[in-house]
Amino acid sequence: MTSPLYDIVAIGNAIVDVICSRDDEFVAAQGLEKGLMRPIAPDRGVALHEAMGACEEVSGGSAANTLAGLTGFGVRAAFVGQVGDDRLGRLFRQDMADRGIVFDTPPLTDGTPTGRCLIIVTPDGHRTMNTAIGASEFLPQIDRQLIADSAVLFVEGYMWATEQPRVAVCEAITIARHAGRKVAFTLSAEWCIRQHRADFRALIESGQVDILFANEGELAELTGSADFDAAVDWAAAHVGLLIATRGADGAIAVEGGMRHTTPAEPIGPVVDTTGAGDLFATGVLIGLVQGRPLPTVLRMGSIAAGKIITQIGPRLATGEDLAALMAARLG
Repeated sequence: MTSPLYDIVAIGNAIVDVICSRDDEFVAAQGLEKGLMRPIAPDRGVALHEAMGACEEVSGGSAANTLAGLTGFGVRAAFVGQVGDDRLGRLFRQDMADRGIVFDTPPLTDGTPTGRCLIIVTPDGHRTMNTAIGASEFLPQIDRQLIADSAVLFVEGYMWATEQPRVAVCEAITIARHAGRKVAFTLSAEWCIRQHRADFRALIESGQVDILFANEGELAELTGSADFDAAVDWAAAHVGLLIATRGADGAIAVEGGMRHTTPAEPIGPVVDTTGAGDLFATGVLIGLVQGRPLPTVLRMGSIAAGKIITQIGPRLATGEDLAALMAARLG
């Protein structure tokens, strides 16, 4: 097996986050379920965007957020996703370039807009997310060599929402496994699991996932068990490494039958929980690339998640800030 050109290649929805702070009454008035992520139609996205008023626009997307946090750690990363040939698409592409992430997928030129996620942050720091994926629905055939040249393929469960991205991801997983690379998969959201539970279980049970990222609610939805330990046991029996987060109660990792736990790592007051899971994955992937012991890897995930929830939005200004924090916390 040849040495990989990249440490990580991620496939995900290329989304621009549109973020505003509003109260619970606004969320209820818009007919939304507080704290949940759900897909919406493009016309509903336009109407909700108008109702939200003045907003901040920043590049987002689950897997892309995870990669963005790698800046400053010397991790070689590439991204596969689809944007439109529009202002938001150019914003997304420039942000990836500024962070040193290779992103060579050409934009769509047929007028399809770049996807956007409308995020409403309530005073308690919870976020209600509504996503119109736009151009991400039409991800073309992926670069086979790019996948084969990456040590880890990182895939978000959101890619199962539409057929073309789902087919491309399944092909990428096959390529990665044939090349002897690792496949990391994140369950993404409970609604996503409800829609694609059979596919996700088949993927996991067939041994195609080496590293599985999930939170407590997602594991319950995947396994049908409200018993966290039972859900962990099921998942850990099918993957090489399970990473499961529990919010303020910390996280657990299971590898080779060995369990490791870590508490949450509060960095400051909780401002916005957007991106907490994405950045937890960032910390874990950094630790794995660096060859750290699993307890340290798990703690690095908690540090990264603890940092991102002290600000509005899913991306740190620079990865160097996270690198400095990691060094200070880990000693």
